[in-house]
Amino acid sequence: MAPSVVWFKRDLRIDDHRPLAAAAARGPVIALYVYEPSLLHSPEFDPAQFRFIDECLVALEDGLRHRGIALTLRTGEVPSVLDALRREAGFDTLWSHEETGNRLTFDRDIAVGHWCRSNGVAWTEIPQTGVVRRLKSRDGWAQRWARRMAEPIADVPARLAGPAGLAHGCRLDHDALGLARSTRPEAQPGGEPAALATLEQFLTVRGVDYRRGMSSPVHAFERCSRLSPHLAWGSISMRRVAQASAARALDVRARRAAGEAIDPRWAGSLHSFQGRLRWHCHFMQKLEDEPRIEFENFARACDALRDGGPIVPDSEAAAQLLAWQLGETGYPMVDACMQALARCGWINFRMRAMLVSFASYHLWLHWCHTAPFLARAFLDFEPGIHYSQFQMQSGTTGINTIRIYSPAKQVIDHDPQGVFLRAALPALARVPARYLAEPHTMPLAVQRESGCIIGTDYPAPVVDHATAYRQARERIAAIRRSPDARVEADAIQQRHGSRRSGLPPTDRRARVPAGPARGRPRLSVASAAAAAGQASLWDDAVEDPASPGRPAP
Repeated sequence: MAPSVVWFKRDLRIDDHRPLAAAAARGPVIALYVYEPSLLHSPEFDPAQFRFIDECLVALEDGLRHRGIALTLRTGEVPSVLDALRREAGFDTLWSHEETGNRLTFDRDIAVGHWCRSNGVAWTEIPQTGVVRRLKSRDGWAQRWARRMAEPIADVPARLAGPAGLAHGCRLDHDALGLARSTRPEAQPGGEPAALATLEQFLTVRGVDYRRGMSSPVHAFERCSRLSPHLAWGSISMRRVAQASAARALDVRARRAAGEAIDPRWAGSLHSFQGRLRWHCHFMQKLEDEPRIEFENFARACDALRDGGPIVPDSEAAAQLLAWQLGETGYPMVDACMQALARCGWINFRMRAMLVSFASYHLWLHWCHTAPFLARAFLDFEPGIHYSQFQMQSGTTGINTIRIYSPAKQVIDHDPQGVFLRAALPALARVPARYLAEPHTMPLAVQRESGCIIGTDYPAPVVDHATAYRQARERIAAIRRSPDARVEADAIQQRHGSRRSGLPPTDRRARVPAGPARGRPRLSVASAAAAAGQASLWDDAVEDPASPGRPAP
């Protein structure tokens, strides 16, 4: 029997790998991973992501070796790689997981589909998340997601067979691929064993205070699940995480019912975490349904809000963009979060939202200039979540409440003593706590005493918060009051809004926040839930091949 090729992409694991299990049931298997130059050198890719992928490949190689086959590694664009491999091995079937990726991977999959049809190769793609292709309506998505997550974990055989005489190739390092070395020394390690260990530790130890601890960067590094890079690159499956968290929740309830001394925080934390898993797929579905949002505003009425064209290098906007990227804005929470990303490629959701809010409202930068930078900065870059969230936090969806974060208030609420800030920004080490939120307000005598001269040791603010806040509200209100914007918002809500079954509803039309600039922004139920989790449900969903969205490859 001709072998089957299992194409590994963002699914770098063996556990719960349905394409691998299905191909193994058919006969000999070629486990293929392709180093794709177009992706490795794209504006969204970072060497830290490559290091994580490489660590996943090490674990994948080891797992396959213990099952009797090797990981086959090739370099090139996928259709050409498949063409050469078919001449070598004569395969007639291709298996992979579905992927909700960026335009590059979408076009790549279209090309692979064309190659398969032209060469008589049967390509089977299998879902691995709650995202539904060619979804006709969001009504009924909750039950569909729940059923997918409840399906049995795929059982990959302990022994696999592969074709004889095939040259498998070897892993390539950054030099061989023309990549720089990673500059994020504290980035999480990749690989399936690391993913499973992270899940176990979170569900049994670290997650007890998840509900309270996930919003503050002081605690979030420990109390968040830290599974997002593993989910993004597929070293663990969403189904495995969903089932493990559900089992742990049942275990907690049973132990409490039996009278055991179980920390009462567990129930709420596990409930919140399970909700975040559903939100994860909810945001990915938006890109699946409307791929244009990688490049265009959700609400075209928002096209008049910001200049989406190239930034002139010597312009004020370019200088402010650079200050934001370097963490030199003069707002400590913004700068500390950027420094954390530079070190480890991760920050909690609330701080991500604040970073985008600051760039979008304080600096008035179009998200097309800031989204690629954070795509590279995030070790857990997931295109579906990334672009959906960027648009939500930038105020361009037309349906979500506008949330303009006060960076000073984030310090007061989440790091009043400066534990996170002082570690990330040594210039603030001796600044009195009462000035940490706004160090530029320190009297000159206090600046000298603390060794932090504003404008020398630490930057002065690049913009005035109150002025930027007021101008942003006025600009957005002017757009959203228009009749055309209201009609468009209704259509966007119908197509992309969450439903009451499983997810809280998003606002039908978003409000522009009122009240003092330093006040807490008002949130819709859906926005509040999304803001609380790591980026981050469903009656029967109906698939309609004629509906808009991504066509089949």
